[in-house]
Amino acid sequence: MARARRCPYTVGDTVTGITYVDPDDRREAPQEFTGTVVQIGSGWAGIDADRAFLWARLDTGREVQALIKDCQKAP
Repeated sequence: MARARRCPYTVGDTVTGITYVDPDDRREAPQEFTGTVVQIGSGWAGIDADRAFLWARLDTGREVQALIKDCQKAP
């Protein structure tokens, strides 16, 4: 059984990363972003952590989705 891991981010953290774009939907290219974490997706407990998502709100108010593994805390 996979050992549960904690997500390295909490709601309110500022992160930088690359937006997630579904491989089957390439109308939009992945982009770098910096934003505030507003939601952490399910799946982080280790079973599918490689595909766990977070959502971040940008300064413009727009929210973006990113894979947790593609993000890091902003300085």
